[in-house]
Amino acid sequence: MAKLLVVDDDKAMRSLMRASLVHAYEVIDTGEPEEALAMALEHKPDAILLDLRMPKYSGFELCQTFSSFSSTQLIPVIIVSGEGGASTKQFCAELGSVGYFEKPVNFDELLSFLTGILERRRVERRGELRVRLRVGLKLRGLDDCGKQFESVTATDNLGRNSFFAPVDRALTLGSVVEVFLKKDEKAVGKATVVREDEAEVLHPRYAFRFIGSTENWVLD
Repeated sequence: MAKLLVVDDDKAMRSLMRASLVHAYEVIDTGEPEEALAMALEHKPDAILLDLRMPKYSGFELCQTFSSFSSTQLIPVIIVSGEGGASTKQFCAELGSVGYFEKPVNFDELLSFLTGILERRRVERRGELRVRLRVGLKLRGLDDCGKQFESVTATDNLGRNSFFAPVDRALTLGSVVEVFLKKDEKAVGKATVVREDEAEVLHPRYAFRFIGSTENWVLD
């Protein structure tokens, strides 16, 4: 059974999360955000459900810590918060979260999201070793309206032949983009859109897979 770590200073919310998820997952929780990293290292959860507004140590800080610390950076972090707004959701995505659910939580949607994200993680683990490394990129191609675009973005989830990145416009599955390193404008190669992340954020996150040979890629 997969394991979830719930981090929320509201005891009633932790009890509700446990009661709603325990039939499908092993649930551990803490109301002390400063203990969350130690618990993640000890219990090695398959996903982390994280509140944003907590005393002593905010969820924003924790999200960034989980996403940047080598021992936890591959654990999906899902924000569960009473705070809404597209800018907050986008900021959390930039910090490394893979999903965002507002309170009161629709647990059917949360369970469905968890199933999908953990299954994709299992597939990706089998298919290709992934690392957390923030790399600035520039993408060029056609959007879903057939218009030429150039977008500056960054990936913090990448493999030898693929990467995830938010893009400030809608793309079509199967479309091809040219990829450049933002730092020095070096061309990497061409990549195709293989999946759109279901997380509701200001800019959609896409999974890209390189086609043909690559040059100057950080994992070459």
